[in-house]
Amino acid sequence: MAAAVIDTNVVLELLLFADPRTAALRAALAAGRLRWLATRAMRDELQRVLGRPMLQTWRPDVPTVLQAFDERAVAVEPAPTTPLLRCRDGDDQMFIDLALAQRVDWLLSRDRAVLALRRRAAALGLAIGEPEQLAPAE
Repeated sequence: MAAAVIDTNVVLELLLFADPRTAALRAALAAGRLRWLATRAMRDELQRVLGRPMLQTWRPDVPTVLQAFDERAVAVEPAPTTPLLRCRDGDDQMFIDLALAQRVDWLLSRDRAVLALRRRAAALGLAIGEPEQLAPAE
């Protein structure tokens, strides 16, 4: 079974917006072909983001979104910060650190600062990409 770390923007697409670009991700999680690893800090960040005024247009049902997160994500301990791969955006470092420490197959993101690290991450054995890069059968 493959494993992934999923950043907050993609989590919102998956759990709040039901973005069609997350269809392969949704199917892989539902079928048990992909294990989503997350820390408490990642959940806390999602909760903070759900409370932002810009998302109120969608009227997020925060408890339902957080419950979906809890049901799908496997809770793990945070990883120490790695000097191997540093992100320009410090808020995204926790995703990179966890992905490297857990040796996951994918770090799924839309964040430009994270995506800019693709080549360097690949040299460390980590694929960084957008959720639509997952093959439907992955």
